[in-house]
Formats: sequence, C-alpha cells, structure tokens
Amino acid sequence: MAKLFGFSIEDTEPQSKDIVTPVPPNQADGNDYFASSGFFGQYVDIEGVYRTEFELIKRYREMSLHPECDSAIEDIVNEALVSDTNDSPIEINLDHLNASDGIKKKVREEFKFILELLDFSKKSHEIYRNWYVDGRLYYNKVIDIKKPHEGIQELRYIDAMKMRYVRQQKKKKDNLVNNVTSYNTGNPADYEFPELEEYFVYNPKQTYPTANPSSMGGNTGIKFAKDSITYCTSGLVDRNKGSTLSYLHKAIKALNQLRMIEDSLVIYRLSRAPERRIFYIDVGNLPKVKAEQYLRDVMMRYRNKLVYDASTGEVRDDKKYMAMLEDFWLPRREGGRGTEISTLPGGQNLGEITDIEYFKKKLYKALNVPISRIEGDGGFNLGRSSEILRDEVKFSKFVGRLRKRFSAMFSDMLRTQLLLKNICTPEDWNIMSEHIQYDFLYDNHFAELKDAELMTERITQVQNAEPYIGKYFSQDYVRRSILRQTDEEILEQDAQIKKEIKDGTIPDPKLMQIDPATGQPLDTGVVGNLGAPVMEPEIDGSATEAPEMPKGGEI
Repeated sequence: MAKLFGFSIEDTEPQSKDIVTPVPPNQADGNDYFASSGFFGQYVDIEGVYRTEFELIKRYREMSLHPECDSAIEDIVNEALVSDTNDSPIEINLDHLNASDGIKKKVREEFKFILELLDFSKKSHEIYRNWYVDGRLYYNKVIDIKKPHEGIQELRYIDAMKMRYVRQQKKKKDNLVNNVTSYNTGNPADYEFPELEEYFVYNPKQTYPTANPSSMGGNTGIKFAKDSITYCTSGLVDRNKGSTLSYLHKAIKALNQLRMIEDSLVIYRLSRAPERRIFYIDVGNLPKVKAEQYLRDVMMRYRNKLVYDASTGEVRDDKKYMAMLEDFWLPRREGGRGTEISTLPGGQNLGEITDIEYFKKKLYKALNVPISRIEGDGGFNLGRSSEILRDEVKFSKFVGRLRKRFSAMFSDMLRTQLLLKNICTPEDWNIMSEHIQYDFLYDNHFAELKDAELMTERITQVQNAEPYIGKYFSQDYVRRSILRQTDEEILEQDAQIKKEIKDGTIPDPKLMQIDPATGQPLDTGVVGNLGAPVMEPEIDGSATEAPEMPKGGEI
C-alpha cells in the first residue's frame, strides 16, 4: 500500500514558503487527520450504539426502508431533481464567468460529457438518493494512464461502505513525528505544522472492524490518490465527535420511538380486543391436589376444542393447539358463592392513536418534510403566495441547500476533466469555479408565485411614485429602493436598453412626444397634439404702434 493507485494533479505554481500557520486547513467534511502510525478508519460512538462509520451507514440504509422514511426521502429527491422528457435535470450556468466564448463552449461540452458518463438523465434519482441516505458519495474517475490528455474515460460508483477518506501526517526525515512543538524553535515565524497526506482507502470486501480502534491497522485495502476519487458529503458534520452524518441522523430516535409505539399498540390490541370469561369453580373441601385435578377435568370438559384452519377452511377438533387468549379458570372454596361465570371486558380505548400521530409528526419534522405533504389532507394550491404555508417555504430553502451541496460532485468532475484536457490550469480553475453555477430544473411553483407577486407589487409602487419622480424622488432612488435593483443589474439593464434602442426593438424615449395631460407617449402619426393645452398666439409689441387719438376740434 506504499504506492498510490490512480493519478494526481499538481499545482503549477507552488504555494509560497513564507505563508506559514500552525492551524491545519479547515475541511468541513468530518475527517480529522491521523498520526502516521494510527488507524485510517473513522471511529464514531453515537449514543453508545454505533461505534463505526460502517455501522452508521448500515443504520441509515435500514431506516430508508421504513415506509414513513421512504416516503419523506422520495419527496425530497423528487423535489430536488425534476425529470423531464426533454430537458436535463441540471444545466451549467456560465453567465457570470469572465471567459471567452470558446472557453465557455468547451466547458459546456465537457459538462455534457460528464452527464453522459454518469447517465444522469436516467440515473439521477438513484444517485441523489444514495447520496442523501448515506451522507456521502464516492466515484472513481477512470482515465487512460498512457493518454491522460483524453480526460475521464469512465465514472464508477463506489459503495460508501467500501471506501474511506484518510488524512495522515507525513513522516519527517529527522523522525520527528506527531510532535508539533518540535517544529517550534522559539520564533513564531518558524512554527510549522506537520504536512498532511490525503488519500482514499478502498476495501472491496465491504467489511469494517468493530473492535477497539487501536486494532484497526492501516495496512489493508488499496490506496487511491485524492484526485482519482470524487468525494461529495452531505455537509452535515457532528462537530463534537468529528464524523460525517446523513440528514437521516436526527430521525434515528424518532423512528425508533415510532416503531416501539406501533409494536406495543399491536400487542395491546391483540391481547385486549376479545372478551374473556372467568369461571369460578366450587371445589368444596377437596384437598389442594384433588381440587386442582377437579378444576382441570372441568376445564377440559367445557373448553372449546374446535379450531378453524384458515388454509383449508375446515373446522376440526384439534387438542394439540391451545387458543392464544384462554379463559380464566379459578377454584373457589366452600363457603363461597358456588360456581359462577363472569365476563372480563376487552379494551375500551382501542381506537385511540393520538400517541401514534404525535410520534409520526415528530418523525416528519426530523426529516424536514412538511406534514401537510405526507398526510395529504389538503389539495395542491396554486393560489396566491400568501396562502402558501410557511413549512413549504422552509422546505423549498432546505432543498435549495441540498442542491448546492450536491453540485460539489459536478465541480470536482469538471475540474478533473478541464485540467486533464489542458483547457485551464489549476490556478485558473480556482478563479473560474467561483463563477460557475448549476441550474436545476425547477418544479416548485411556490417560488414562482412569490417572485411574480413581488414583481407585481413593485411595479405598482413605481406607477404610484411616477408623478413624484424628479420632484421628491430621483430615478436612481426608485430603481434601488423600490425595484431593489443592484449595481450590476442597473448596469446590465441600461446596457441592454441601449442595445435594444439601437437595434430598433424599442423606441427611443427621447424622441417620443409625451402628452402632458396623461403622461403617456403620443402617437406621432396623429394629426395635432391631442390633450395639449391651448396656447394663445404671442404678440410682438415692437411690431405694433400705439393707436392714434382721433383728432377733433378745439372747444
């Protein structure tokens, strides 16, 4: 296991040696680093029951087979991935990527090729469900070692129970291992943290030791290089125990409680449903042994010996079988009330399932699924967004977070493909990856309704504020405060408007005549300016002379 299997992609520009910190890199995947002589497996102790990661994943898979859990998981998967006959469940978005059209075209082609390798249009539901249930996902990126520039040839799924991610300290030549202070010479600038080696260990036998972790040696399995495996986690980490969890983890207790309540309810109903009789047999002054023998004789004489065979439909006398719910036969001494037969009533509250409903709701809350979806009491409402339940909004945000986390799988595969084909360098990818988005096919109408209503309300506010623009409000204030446009959106919209005016798609507002009475643009084809105020003709005072006074005779 000294040699790694697979391939590694090295950075072309090594990190500066002057950048030194005693704090190891923060990896929010639940995998801590181990000493070079330690074990490589994750050791977890969750409530003293699940001691290893192997047992934990096994527990998650058993939970997914429970009807209530399966219904919730299917609802989440169907919400996250929408399968359409024409469109792919996911598309890459390069609108914010500052690159040439040629690079964008290559990135789109490689992403499409990765989806074809995964057969994502057909297996998307299965892939996403495995990732959600296990809380982690492994894919082996198979390449041609002799022709690495041809990129990924195959993507093979690896069972999460057979693979482990390991961080291990590298041994120093001076044999100073596992001693962080040995690198500290007194000068804080000379402080150096042990260098970590990262790799994957594959064990095809699908077995994991459950003994003491000290016995878990690091000499079993096949070591894979970090770059040859795609590793995607749920993002949910137990920070106290340092282990990667599934979103099903917090539902473990709720599911166990529901199972126990349901089982106890079945047992109670089977035992308390029928009415049973109590026979008080008068034994007089008989001794104890004789009294017991007399009681057995009476019981065998009057007990119902007929049994019903459900397989054949026959009713026969079979003494080999005794009824599960027997009547009570009790002796009574002389001086009592003699032989008596009374009836013991059955259970009275057999229809009460309030406790079942409580634990069912508790389970649904633990699984982050709205209760209204599971119960199915109300129909699907496509009305105003104000009628949408708050649980649906929370559920939509939860699914959005899951999509973001799941997209890390595509980013890792796309990175490997672009680097192997020399489309970009590792440094270029670090810049590009921040601007690459993945758009999932959306089927949640609640978000669309909310956005449409918000836009309608904003446009109504703009129309109301129109007479006051230039008097009390500036145009920039209206765009930023009412329409909520950002700086990027303002620049983008202005540029698009100029382009459409230049192309003739929309008329130039500067050349349009505005009706002062209505504020609406006038049709230039109409003769005259309808609605314009009637103006008196101007009189030039310089051109006219004062009228002469009429000349009359003197008085």
